[in-house]
Amino acid sequence: MIRTPLRPLARVLHARAKGENPDLIERENIRLRHEEMQDRSRARAEGRLLVLGVFFFCAFSVVGARMGMLASSEAQEPLASATGATIAAQRADIVDREGRLLATNFETHSLYAQPPLMVDPVAAAEGLVRIFPDLDKDRLVRDFSGKRKFIWIKKRISPEQKQAVHDIGDPGLLFGPREMRLYPNGRLAAHVLGGAGFGREGVDAAEVIGVAGVEKQFDGYLRDPANGAKPLQLSLDLTVQAAMEQVLDGGMKIMSAKGASAVLMDVHTGEVVAASSLPSFDPNDRPRPPTSGFDPSDSPLFNRYVQGVYELGSVFKIFAAAQAVDLGLVNSDTIIDTSGPMRIGKFPIGEFNNKNYGKISIADVIVHSSNRGTGRLALQIGAERQQAFLNSLGMFDPTPFEIVEASGGQPLKPKTWGELSTVTISYGHGLSTSPMHLAAGYAAIANGGQYVSPTVLKQKGPQYGPRVMSENAARQARAMLRKVVTSGTASFGEVPGYQVGGKTGTADKPKPRGGYYDDKVIATFASLFPASDPKYVLVVTLDEPSILAYGEKRRTAGWTAVPVAAELIGRVAPLLGLRPQLEPGQGAGYTLTSN
Repeated sequence: MIRTPLRPLARVLHARAKGENPDLIERENIRLRHEEMQDRSRARAEGRLLVLGVFFFCAFSVVGARMGMLASSEAQEPLASATGATIAAQRADIVDREGRLLATNFETHSLYAQPPLMVDPVAAAEGLVRIFPDLDKDRLVRDFSGKRKFIWIKKRISPEQKQAVHDIGDPGLLFGPREMRLYPNGRLAAHVLGGAGFGREGVDAAEVIGVAGVEKQFDGYLRDPANGAKPLQLSLDLTVQAAMEQVLDGGMKIMSAKGASAVLMDVHTGEVVAASSLPSFDPNDRPRPPTSGFDPSDSPLFNRYVQGVYELGSVFKIFAAAQAVDLGLVNSDTIIDTSGPMRIGKFPIGEFNNKNYGKISIADVIVHSSNRGTGRLALQIGAERQQAFLNSLGMFDPTPFEIVEASGGQPLKPKTWGELSTVTISYGHGLSTSPMHLAAGYAAIANGGQYVSPTVLKQKGPQYGPRVMSENAARQARAMLRKVVTSGTASFGEVPGYQVGGKTGTADKPKPRGGYYDDKVIATFASLFPASDPKYVLVVTLDEPSILAYGEKRRTAGWTAVPVAAELIGRVAPLLGLRPQLEPGQGAGYTLTSN
């Protein structure tokens, strides 16, 4: 740094030469130097004040912004935290074929306690019991006063319950956010959806996992974060499902049945448009499975249309007739002798109410539901070919319907398949299958002879499997089924405009330890509509039905399952987009004229 001298020699000499006082030069230079020093000090002080001002401005801005965020956010309790793996709670929605919501996620809260933080354990326990009457006050007091540091109280609570607990005001009662599975339609399609529960649980999250139905079958898809915006679309139609459950519930009560099931299936795609099993349950509050020692079918969790394997009776007779036609052994007009007696070994083969139909056509064998006629057809077919045909219809394996319970519906077939089994199975005894198996079998008749696998997923078009019978055999079988409704055992099944075809089946219910009940039956009506060009198959099954009609107690399918199915078809056919049509020869008071 170069400093200017206070008494520069050149100026001093110049001042003396002029006779001026040299001391004035020094005082002037001192004044200028002091002014320069003051300017530098002032500039330095102003810079420091500016930096300090900017610092305070930024600090107060951050504080103000944070206060604003806290003021505008929802109040939350402090949450206990711990290191560990993150729990993925997101789960994809489930929708019906039209995109209507069947299952989704719902944000809720859990309630837990940290006793070391509690102020008044007794008052807190009393307050909780007022909000949750199912809690035990004495146990809560013991837990809150003990050595435990963490206690679950409720895994999920409503917003109203959360506010009520918050009003208790004890700092030891804390909330944790979590997601739960919500089924907005309650009991609707409960056995298809199944339900979900909690897997791994933490204070601030819980893993939602499927426990039954499609929720468990497709658990991997639903839990995959990549599918969060891609709902699982089912083949069910919500409106048709609602109509089915309403009609089936009313029919079960009118017929005094213990249980009921129904399956509505598209005969070309295999899509199950609606399926119901009663009694049912609410998947939002799924009941616990029954303890050992009880009949599984007594539980509302029991899925009758896939888990229930029954001897379904005379509904199987159409399979024997269709196979016989397919093999070229007979046609629908072939005459067969149904007269008795008929014995297989030491076992007599009789008719319902000991009737004797004599010599009748194959079509009338189905119309009158003759056991002897069907049995004699089966003997012509033979055991080996009969087994191969039923196996091609999927009658020997669990149905491929995509819910976990379907794998438990293993058909029961005889260990030794001799002549007696060949005859009895032809009319639905000796082989136990589920209503879903039956629906798939009738779908093959309805669509022209090709097997279709029942599915719960929406399909883009026909999903035909292997051909199991010729188109001719399927066509003649459909004509026989139509005749059963117009002039046979299913006369109550006629629905004007929809040309219903079908077959009744009434089978004695087996006892748990062998033998059959004398007064308990499984009544089934397997139908297809419209019979001229079938689009859908409907199977209705009633467990232990009974109705008083014309002074007698009736249990057969013609009096019980058939009227329920007819009411159901009349309700759902318009929802399915089927327009009623007059059959050839029918009149409606119109006279045709030409111009």
